Amino acid sequence: MSEVRTPRRARLYVTRIDPWSVAKASFMLALAIGIVIVVAVGVLWWVLDVTGVFLTVSRTVDEVVGSATTSFDLMDYVDFSRVIGVAIIIASVEIVLLSVFSTLFAVMYNLTVGLTGGIEVVLSDEV
Repeated sequence: MSEVRTPRRARLYVTRIDPWSVAKASFMLALAIGIVIVVAVGVLWWVLDVTGVFLTVSRTVDEVVGSATTSFDLMDYVDFSRVIGVAIIIASVEIVLLSVFSTLFAVMYNLTVGLTGGIEVVLSDEV
């Protein structure tokens, strides 16, 4: 006769999170997101440049507001180095803020776990 096995379950409570581990993991994740941001901005700029969007927008703005003596050149404002520079600054701020805030939240969790009891995690062995 076959024995019916019920799944084994273990209830665990997360009562402490190491802030240094959270800082390291969040820094690596934020660094990866920052790299994705810079690469995505670079690819988007390249696609817009190759398809001629910048030239078309520049001509349209020049026709609407331009005069005979001055001309509007959009590429003065959205040069590749300027756009990538802004993307790098945004990615750097994102890396710092995400790392600091996640570490701060880990410390706050450790301080409040005495009141809340922690997060309950149920592990089960499904057969």
